[in-house]
Amino acid sequence: MDNLSPDTQRDMLRTMQTIRRFEERASDDFLSGDIYGVVHCYIGEEAVAVGVCSALETKDKIISTHRGHGHCIAKGADLDRMMAELYGREDGYCKGKGGSMHIADFDIGMLGANGIVAGGISIITGAGLAQQMDGNGGVAVCFFGDGASNAGPFHESINIAAGWKLPVVYVCENNLWAVNVPAADSVSVGDVADRAKGYGIPGTIVDGNDVFAVHQAATQAIERARRGEGPSLIEAKTYRHRRHTERPDQPDSRSPDEIARWQANDPIDRLRAHMISEGHLSETDWQSLDKSILADIEAAVTFAKASPFPKLDAALVDVFAD
Repeated sequence: MDNLSPDTQRDMLRTMQTIRRFEERASDDFLSGDIYGVVHCYIGEEAVAVGVCSALETKDKIISTHRGHGHCIAKGADLDRMMAELYGREDGYCKGKGGSMHIADFDIGMLGANGIVAGGISIITGAGLAQQMDGNGGVAVCFFGDGASNAGPFHESINIAAGWKLPVVYVCENNLWAVNVPAADSVSVGDVADRAKGYGIPGTIVDGNDVFAVHQAATQAIERARRGEGPSLIEAKTYRHRRHTERPDQPDSRSPDEIARWQANDPIDRLRAHMISEGHLSETDWQSLDKSILADIEAAVTFAKASPFPKLDAALVDVFAD
């Protein structure tokens, strides 16, 4: 799909590279002890978040997973506040109390990341119902992994959304592995998209490392949702380049050959090569773009380090439980 303008392609490339550089810095700072908790890097999967979110409007809602930084950035989240949240500082999105897996910004339609596998699927289905009731043409999009497609909320939510024709797009980021279990060993069907048939909705398989293909599939599903025709399921075949988490003791059952094959199919390299071949980008342009992104990341780190830690007496402020 090359009917997107050079400017749109450049925006996609910048956002994908911003995600990549943000994740690299998050990993480095986690390993150095500056970032607490845990970090799950989105490196290698950038085309999915950008391909989908580039087809959305501000009024549209998304929800993410434990590997959620890429979705936040693709939806337009502020790098300074994201980095401050990772650093556990007051100026972070959740005032330093949520950390890497719980970033949210309702103003841009980012309903939050979720550390529970399949935890966001039922939430976004409720958001889809709210969009339908509001009647403003908004849609709701859920990102989740292959493992979440085995969980009850996946099936229950899609059944409700299909029956009520809710404007929801379910995006399965199938990166072929759970923590250390191949999807082929845990998913009962060859393709997650096949599960759409049981609920009478479209199920589409797309090359998750091709941002144009993802954008096209997302655009079709989003337009269908806006017309009131109900939900769709998109399965984006992709791959995480890194281990499940950035912990140095995190085991990795994947073979070096498999990782190398997927790294050779890098989504950013593919987009950059396409733009260069079409005359939309030069190597000098690329170096300048990357330098600008690195400066933005460094500024975000500076902002985070300058922000204070939350005070002890604020421990229960903005914390809710049933």
